[in-house]
Amino acid sequence: MKETPIPYETVRKIISESQISSIGKASIREVKRLVDDIEKATNTKFVKMEMGIPGIPASQIGVDAQIESLKNNVAAIYPDIDGIPELKKQSSLFCKNYMDIDISPASCIPTVGSMMGGFASFMTLLRLNKEKDTTLFIDPGFPVQKQQHRVMGAKFETFDVYQFRGKKLREKIESILSKGHIHSMIYSNPNNPAWICFTDEELQIIGELSRKYEVTVLEDLAYFGMDFRQDFSIPGEPPYQPTVAKYTDNYILFISSSKIFSYAGERIGIMAISDKLFNTKSDDLVPFFGTPYFGRAIVYGTVYSLSAGTSHSAQHALAAIFKACNEGTYNYRDEVIDYGEKAKIMKKMFTDNGFKIVYDTDVDKPIADGFYFTISYPGFSGEELIEEFLYYGVSAISLSITGSERSEGLRACVSLVDRSQFPDLEYRLKKFNEHHQK
Repeated sequence: MKETPIPYETVRKIISESQISSIGKASIREVKRLVDDIEKATNTKFVKMEMGIPGIPASQIGVDAQIESLKNNVAAIYPDIDGIPELKKQSSLFCKNYMDIDISPASCIPTVGSMMGGFASFMTLLRLNKEKDTTLFIDPGFPVQKQQHRVMGAKFETFDVYQFRGKKLREKIESILSKGHIHSMIYSNPNNPAWICFTDEELQIIGELSRKYEVTVLEDLAYFGMDFRQDFSIPGEPPYQPTVAKYTDNYILFISSSKIFSYAGERIGIMAISDKLFNTKSDDLVPFFGTPYFGRAIVYGTVYSLSAGTSHSAQHALAAIFKACNEGTYNYRDEVIDYGEKAKIMKKMFTDNGFKIVYDTDVDKPIADGFYFTISYPGFSGEELIEEFLYYGVSAISLSITGSERSEGLRACVSLVDRSQFPDLEYRLKKFNEHHQK
């Protein structure tokens, strides 16, 4: 037994008492709880990379606007389910200024974070066409979205996109959509957990196939504008955040405030529905929602049932942030670019100590540095590596719970790792490599 940075027997005892059958298959929240318990028992701070939590303060513009709205008594008033007018207006302008797409204010719906937006979309699209009962996940992806399907008892299919980049993506997706049972397909861009970013060619393929097979594209933009290889942060000027909305009129975009504005705690995001889909009519919706119109069904049927809208004051916060972005007085990129800079440094620490980057390219270009990266170590499965990391004071999650076929890999998030921890991280990785290299 080698001397590890975190006492071996203590970690082993806490793992045994955790009642987690497999650390490698544990959820993100279970890993966090386990790490918290080890920290408390050993009085040693971990390098925490399991949780995708913002690591910088919330946008002050939002905080000030939210406080002002609370002073004006909005806490006592139910907001309209489809959102306050100013947020709807600024959301529409944000889509135009930062993606160069036209979505009317009526089609921009605030939700309790993108997770609720996704859940509402899945529930409504499941009823849009009675012949289509399955969601396609272009993986790897956010594990909770599959959990939402399990809760609903809804069907889904998945495939790992890594081997199907570029032109190969068309044949793979078409082989699934051509069966006629898929109502929607979902992906994140930039991707959680792999940080791959779809090219315009790939987005065009997805858009063209969505039109051909009448399948709605759900584009999760939780990490909006955070492919730092380009600057998408100047309103009304190219380059714009890449989006499938350039290539299809059958889409829902999820724009989260959690990462780009560090406003995660208030659970506020936007579900931007294409005007065509919002006004789509289907008699299959009527038995469940009392209306044939998709827009009314998702707002007054699903969103109403889930939460009767979202926080009144948080809507004022997001409206103010969007307004400042639209007017060019606030540049969100200046706040979050530190994630990319930290990722570059941390990735080098890993690769210098025997680790590999699992998802390492975007077709023919090196992967961007951003909120997440993926790692592996020779001789370990991802599930084995997670548990072994605990003895070295490092935490992450297994790619296997994200739909990835790269079972040897882990997802590492840079946000909660302070630069002051870099020496500790480097020391622990060196120790790990010394103990395990062959």
